[in-house]
Amino acid sequence: MRRTQGQIEAEIGNALIQFEKEYMGRGPQETRAFIIEDMILVRLKGVLTPAEQQLVKNPQGIELIKRVRSNLLEQGRELLTKAIESITQVPVISLHTDISTKTGERVIIFTLSENLAGKLRGNNMP
Repeated sequence: MRRTQGQIEAEIGNALIQFEKEYMGRGPQETRAFIIEDMILVRLKGVLTPAEQQLVKNPQGIELIKRVRSNLLEQGRELLTKAIESITQVPVISLHTDISTKTGERVIIFTLSENLAGKLRGNNMP
């Protein structure tokens, strides 16, 4: 049975929720994944813990959260890359991320070695 783009995006979103829960200690309130040509954009809302919400009240806390979150994601990069590659069957070239301490939202962008959206339009995904 062939998977649709929406099904693959849902699988990616679920994988990111699982990663956040297991690796970061807490899952986001909402997650959406979007396949855009050779990129996957994942938007996670409500990722800040109650302790982090207190830290964002001062500039040093904001910088600390950004550094810690970035470092943790870097350490889990291989796990995330393998999960995306397993779901999409396309190699990941790079991963980029940022977190907004104002909105409690994180974005993660995966760059792929192929145009996954085009491949899906051709319906070549198992």
